[in-house]
Amino acid sequence: MKKIPTSHPRYLSLVTREQISQAMKLGIVHETGLIAHGRGEAFDYLLGETTIPPADVAAKVAAAVLLCARNPVISVNGNVVALAADGCISLAKSIPAKLEVNLFHRTSERMKKITALLRKKGVRTVYGLNPDARIPGLDSDRALCEKKGIFTADVVLVPLEDGDRCQALQRMGKTVIAIDLNPLSRTAQAATITIVDNVTRAVPRIEHWIHDLKDTKRSDLDKLVKTWDNAKNLAEVLSFLSKRLNSLS
Repeated sequence: MKKIPTSHPRYLSLVTREQISQAMKLGIVHETGLIAHGRGEAFDYLLGETTIPPADVAAKVAAAVLLCARNPVISVNGNVVALAADGCISLAKSIPAKLEVNLFHRTSERMKKITALLRKKGVRTVYGLNPDARIPGLDSDRALCEKKGIFTADVVLVPLEDGDRCQALQRMGKTVIAIDLNPLSRTAQAATITIVDNVTRAVPRIEHWIHDLKDTKRSDLDKLVKTWDNAKNLAEVLSFLSKRLNSLS
């Protein structure tokens, strides 16, 4: 990775750009993933590159849902593995939850490389490499999944944009937790719980709440989940963005 001085005012942003770039060269990230990252970074600028209060509330509710889940699955793609593999692995252990690789631009080579990377980092079972089921209503390779993983999951955490699959999973009756910096995206609008935050911040925040809520009574977790209003939370995000832009103008 290119040497980036820690004193640079855009240090963290430049580091993530290098991570994405290197992952593309290694065959982990598809070239269109660079475009997706740039789009997300633009929204992160608007948020002030920090976890705003509505996002942290969403992360807390997401943790409650994951703790109550029967078969929770964290779905990862190239960008997620490039930027937050360690965080996703740690989160999966803390719940516990399964990890499944799911790609839009799917090739056998990319699937094997991402799976191998996760295994190298200590994940014993990685789902997705040998799909034996399809998500109904999807014509793309995103439909491919495993019965023991996403197909039978009751809760699926979908980091980064994934609108069509998010909607399809909702139609299957699953609870979908999305991490998306764009509050207006189809994913953000369709998900059960949307965390409008950078995946590198959101995943650790969910794990923070997992540990904080671990000993909470199931009935209290259920109450927290039942009071959730995703549309209201997204409205609060948009209100935050509007006020921030006005203050800067």
